[in-house]
Amino acid sequence: TPSSDSSSLSKKLYIGALFPMSGGWPGGQACMPSAQMALDLVNNRSDILPDYELELIHYDSMCDPGEATKLLYDLLYTEPIKIVLMPGCSGVSTLVAEAARMWNLIVLSYGSSSPALSNRQRFPTFFRTHPSATLHNPTRVQLFQKWKWTRIATIQQTTEVFTSTLDDLEERTKEAGIEISVRQSFLTDPAVAVKNLKRQDARIIVGLFYETEARKVFCEVFKEKLYGKKYVWFLIGWYADNWFKIKDPAINCTVENMTEAVEGHVTTEIVMLNPETVRGISNMTSQEFISALMSRLGGKNPEETGGFQEAPLAYDAVWALALALNKTVAPLKARGRRLEDFNYNTHDITAEIYRAMNTSSFEGVSGQVVFDAQGSRMAMTLIEQLQGGSYKKIGYYDSSQKNLSWFGNDVWIGAGPPADRTVVIEEYRFLSQKLFAAVSVFAGLGILLGIVCLTFNIYNGNVRYIQNSQPYLNNMTAVGCMMALAAVFPLGIDGHHVHTTQFPVVCQFRLWLLGLGFSLAYGSMFTKIWWVHTLFTKKEEKKEKKKQHLEPWKLYATVGVLLAIDFLSLMIWQIVDPLHITVEKFTKEAPKEDLDVLIQPLLEHCSSEKMNTWLGVVYGYKGLLLLLGIFLAYETKSVSTEKINDHRAVGMAIYNVAVLCLITAPVTMILSSQQDASFAFASLAIVFSAYITLVVLFVPKMRRLITRGEWQSEQQDTLKTGSSTNNNDEEKSRQLERENRELQKIIQEKEERVSALRNQLAERQALRNRRQPSTGQNQNHNAPPPSAQQDPKSLLPPPGYPNPTIDNHSRPPSFSNSSNLYPAESKINRNHCHNSQIPLLYK
Repeated sequence: TPSSDSSSLSKKLYIGALFPMSGGWPGGQACMPSAQMALDLVNNRSDILPDYELELIHYDSMCDPGEATKLLYDLLYTEPIKIVLMPGCSGVSTLVAEAARMWNLIVLSYGSSSPALSNRQRFPTFFRTHPSATLHNPTRVQLFQKWKWTRIATIQQTTEVFTSTLDDLEERTKEAGIEISVRQSFLTDPAVAVKNLKRQDARIIVGLFYETEARKVFCEVFKEKLYGKKYVWFLIGWYADNWFKIKDPAINCTVENMTEAVEGHVTTEIVMLNPETVRGISNMTSQEFISALMSRLGGKNPEETGGFQEAPLAYDAVWALALALNKTVAPLKARGRRLEDFNYNTHDITAEIYRAMNTSSFEGVSGQVVFDAQGSRMAMTLIEQLQGGSYKKIGYYDSSQKNLSWFGNDVWIGAGPPADRTVVIEEYRFLSQKLFAAVSVFAGLGILLGIVCLTFNIYNGNVRYIQNSQPYLNNMTAVGCMMALAAVFPLGIDGHHVHTTQFPVVCQFRLWLLGLGFSLAYGSMFTKIWWVHTLFTKKEEKKEKKKQHLEPWKLYATVGVLLAIDFLSLMIWQIVDPLHITVEKFTKEAPKEDLDVLIQPLLEHCSSEKMNTWLGVVYGYKGLLLLLGIFLAYETKSVSTEKINDHRAVGMAIYNVAVLCLITAPVTMILSSQQDASFAFASLAIVFSAYITLVVLFVPKMRRLITRGEWQSEQQDTLKTGSSTNNNDEEKSRQLERENRELQKIIQEKEERVSALRNQLAERQALRNRRQPSTGQNQNHNAPPPSAQQDPKSLLPPPGYPNPTIDNHSRPPSFSNSSNLYPAESKINRNHCHNSQIPLLYK
């Protein structure tokens, strides 16, 4: 205590304080002695307020706003004038701070944690050395960033302190780019809220509730299995250390259940006693302060003394006030004002004290004392983790300095901090390399076969049989087949082989090789069938005329038109809507291993903005061409021509190609999401089409030339027959059919002539019978009458056959003298048939 001399010289400044000695938070039991201890030290200091003495006028608010209202009235309307008010509980501080502005009073609280007090509009002169409950939030955000979490969930008890704390957390996380994906609340029963957290895949969960509700929450957490290596819980650190082991009739979980559920959770707790051994403004370390307080309490048990934890805050509050008042002396003196001039209307003195408080910064026994823009204390936060059933300190965070002191002793059930959500691993689906290799071998052999066929056709181009098959068109077919087979390689190349940037080039290769290969191979075959149908399926009278006008340039022009249509359409497609990579996403899959991940399968496609439109046009055009090819092949199946002697083989190839293409195109579109099946269908259709075409067109030609040796005997065969078509089975068949028709006409003419001659013979026979003498009739009375005799015409041989040799032994007796009966008739017949008619008859 100051001496009487100094007290007579010093002017007193009065502090009106409310210390709750009882009620909801009886913090005054330890806070009042510590404040008095600080006041004594300040008054003994010659460097702090040397001309003034601070005096504490205090009452017991019982932590009751109603009682506090009466006491506030007494403080304000009873002499002396108080320069500062010092309330304790949050409820009392709210009342005092809201009223104090009407009396121009600065309010400095030592025990209020409600976030609602951090409101400068409502409480313009309020400061507190007790940090706001929202001070946990910068620490939480710092930990979220340290462990790389960007998605969290919250569950809160519906009371104002927790709601306002959570609102503040939401603002801070939004600034840090962290999302609160799930926000659950409950009043008394947390069961539904916990179930919702589980259903919405919450992993990092901030829990804001009192200790009794914490036990209910973690009993439900145990039931829902919302704990373990996938989950991290953040709780408030001011629960009792054994809060989860306390018997509670409100829950039906055992201590073992609760211990299992809470393992590994993290708590944040405001540091109210400096953990470091440093001497602050009061020249006292935190350990020395505790010893001094214990002696002042007179041996009371600290755990049974209300406000023992907050006592350093009350001690530092007095120091903060003294230092702020000391800071105002010089500015006020410069303006001719003094602190003792203060009354409830002196705005300028209050403003000066506010400025001094706002810029406070000193080392107290509770740590660095700094106030934020809302007048709340910026203090350090202790971070603890429950490891093996007991709390271990794992770090400190100083939000004023934004400095995280990390001990590195955090322990996790898994390999490390869990992910904030189910980790989704993107995995590209690639084509089976075995399938690609197998099909590539077939395609390569097909290209070799195409080279062999092309070489054979070019080498034997001078053979008449090859010349009559339009070898240039066959060469185009072979080249087209090789191009189509070459398209199999880019068709199987994907992200496994090339980088994403090079993939569009592969897409273009696929399109051009397939498009132009089809145009060359199918276009040249279609051209043959088209011209065969055009020239050789006309009416009989026009046939001979049309046969003379099949010129090679017309065939090449037709192929050129089909090729030009494809080239232009592909060029327009590439310019207007070029192909690029699109990535198809599939349903997420869980891996076989017990990992907290999901696999997101992806598949690269070659696509363009209007892919379906382009495919519709191309498939429609080529589909019609295939159907028309089938129709023309069917129509010309019985046609024979020496100008295009392999059109039947071409027709067979068209049937196979058309059927394969018409089946494969829609199937590959349906199976586009299954890379192996899609590639297998498309590539095998190309390979089989090419193989069938090459084999059907070229192998018979090779076989014919090898077996008959026609490249050696071509000249002799031409001299004998005048045309190589005499050796062609098809041409022979056609020639025989023509000869047969001519012979049938000649036979018909001869039968008509024979019929006429028979009529003449019958007439002459009748005339001869009338002239014969009756004696002749008597002599032959045994013979049948003339009308009953066999018609002589029937004795003649059929046309084209020689007369039969007469065999007397074979005749019946009645006809033994028939040669003597009609000697004249035989003579007439021989004389009547002119020699010139005989050759005609037997031709």
